[in-house]
Amino acid sequence: MRRSGLRAGTAVSAIVVTCLLFVLGLPFAGVRAQGAVDADADKILRGMSDYLGHLVAFTAEYDVDTQVIDRSGQKLDFNSTGSVIVQRPGSIYATRRGGFVDAEVFLHGGTVTVYGRNMHAYVQIGSVDTIDAAIEALRAHFDVDVAGADLLYANPYPGLLTDVISGVDLGPAVVDGVTCEHLAFRAAKVDWQIWVQPGRKPLPLMYIITSKWVTGAPQYIVHLRNWNVNPTIDRQRFVFVPPQGARKLDTIPTNVLGEIKGG
Repeated sequence: MRRSGLRAGTAVSAIVVTCLLFVLGLPFAGVRAQGAVDADADKILRGMSDYLGHLVAFTAEYDVDTQVIDRSGQKLDFNSTGSVIVQRPGSIYATRRGGFVDAEVFLHGGTVTVYGRNMHAYVQIGSVDTIDAAIEALRAHFDVDVAGADLLYANPYPGLLTDVISGVDLGPAVVDGVTCEHLAFRAAKVDWQIWVQPGRKPLPLMYIITSKWVTGAPQYIVHLRNWNVNPTIDRQRFVFVPPQGARKLDTIPTNVLGEIKGG
């Protein structure tokens, strides 16, 4: 089974490991004993997963906060922002821009491309027919993730619950002015939380992964906003056309944050 979500990031060597995209668990004393996912949390998570998986197309914007712990023990936060356009089953366009990254990901016609604007270079993988396969290929070949990738699978539910020990519905909360259901889950290596908008469009609005056994418990936080579940999409948006002078590489280097290096 895929290790969706909890993967969410890349290992940090010089600084310390930090988890990225996409998970499991919250020690919420007094709320619930370990050992099970309660029925309400399971129902909400399954409903969200079913809804996302059945969307033919959607767009969303996001902000990411990736925390790392430096060698002196100081917790540092690195921010990035971007957007994603999805057309199932086999087209995606995603952007990510931050202090150390300016990148695009394309999936179209069975080829996934990562283009680093700050490097003016790109890499490609062929024989990738679905969004699920593209996520796995990017992780396996380049250690690169699309933000919130765990939520982009055709069926996010099984991957999100991989190795989950317990889960609980903590009740209502507010994210960006929207009342949500706040769910918390615990697994062996990470804890994770997700805030889901209730109603006929159970969309995730925030997703937090905590690397609980890493000193300082760094977190990977994704805020999702401006969802459009009935977009008009120009199919050419998924097609990568190499800019003049762009270099094609066999691999693409990433920094300690899992972001494509500049220069």
